[in-house]
Amino acid sequence: MASDLTAETVELLQTLIRNECVNDGSAESGHETRNADVLQTFVESSGVDIERWEPTPDRASFVARVPGTDPNAPSLCLMGHTDVVPVNPDGWRNDPFGGEIIRNDEGVDEVWGRGAVDMLNLTASMAVVFKSMVARGFRPKGDLLYFAVADEEAGSAHGARWVAREHPDAIRCDYLLTENGGLHTGPEGTGTISVNVAEKGVAWRRLRVRGTPGHGSMPLGSDNALVTTAKVVSRLADYRPTPRFHELWRGQVESLDVPDDMKAAMLDEDTIDDLLADLPHPGAKGHFHACTHTTFSPNVMATKGRPKTNVIPDVVDLDVDIRTMPGDHTDEVTAHLRDALGDDLFERVEVEVLMDDPASTSRIDTPLWDALERAVGVPFPEARLNPQFIVGFTDARVFRELGAVAYGAGLFSPAIDPSEFGLRFHGHNERIDIESLRLTTELWERVIIDLLG
Repeated sequence: MASDLTAETVELLQTLIRNECVNDGSAESGHETRNADVLQTFVESSGVDIERWEPTPDRASFVARVPGTDPNAPSLCLMGHTDVVPVNPDGWRNDPFGGEIIRNDEGVDEVWGRGAVDMLNLTASMAVVFKSMVARGFRPKGDLLYFAVADEEAGSAHGARWVAREHPDAIRCDYLLTENGGLHTGPEGTGTISVNVAEKGVAWRRLRVRGTPGHGSMPLGSDNALVTTAKVVSRLADYRPTPRFHELWRGQVESLDVPDDMKAAMLDEDTIDDLLADLPHPGAKGHFHACTHTTFSPNVMATKGRPKTNVIPDVVDLDVDIRTMPGDHTDEVTAHLRDALGDDLFERVEVEVLMDDPASTSRIDTPLWDALERAVGVPFPEARLNPQFIVGFTDARVFRELGAVAYGAGLFSPAIDPSEFGLRFHGHNERIDIESLRLTTELWERVIIDLLG
């Protein structure tokens, strides 16, 4: 049975990748209806209730529900997003939308393509297990939901945010499993396995800089909005807010297979920045820094209208990706921006809020956590779960606002290096090995039976 489910997961994942549901942040992108159609056709069956929405053309989401037999039993939702981020094919060794199975140098078969890691692997495996449980006549005690949702990659306005606002009862649940956990740290099979239980906040800001238009042939003394924006970018890049440790940081550090003196430095707010500056691995450096700091990344710049080479621009918009530590919200973000830019530049910018969601967390003293521990213990009896604070955002934050306990889970091969794996998110050559697809598919099945059986 397991091998059949794995094969189904591989095939479904390939289809989702090939549908190219690329979300560039615009309302017209995504086209998640392609993946929604595939997944709805895959999971719908007698005994499954379907609710579907398309708040924006060609951007459909749906929830499938198997009603529970006990109205007092907890409900569980498996949630996977259907969109992927844009890709530069020139950086890839293989077709980013080919969904090919390619054997690597170690003889391991991998499915290649944008979304293979983030998060179509989980979206596909969840659908396969949901369908399998229904086909086998499984009657859950509490409701079992499968939610295939659009627009996670650009902030959820056309997906989970809209559904939670307009139809909250359709997706309300006690427990949620979504992206992304299941990575091993420490000795193979006996170390720790990550489960994401908390995430940083997201406070995207648009900084508008105004200047004075003029002729490009006479730049001296001009008030060039682009030149001022360049100074803003430079100061944001140089800004170094003080480190702050989340309550889960100690556990994350203690699980690392690194020398004790390095752990001590990582747990000291006075020494961690010097340590990070000297780390040679860019993936580890960036991750550990993001775990312990509110971060600022100026990523998108646009001038008003179509720029012309001989016109000095008078308006420039700069979009900044800000990820906040717990305790930093709207007012604190504004204070950070003032500190970073200085009074002289801060007074030159108009700040528009694009997203403003605080950090969120879920407790681990729950039946779902216990079920995950038992499920992981089947293939890895000596491993233990390690609750993680992640630096990205997921739709879990929406469900936490609705009152759910939400974890990012999964189960990957212990042969995967977590630092290297992290670079595949939104990076070149995204791929997932078939062994990890097998482990994750079996994990969902065990958890469902344990929690709702």
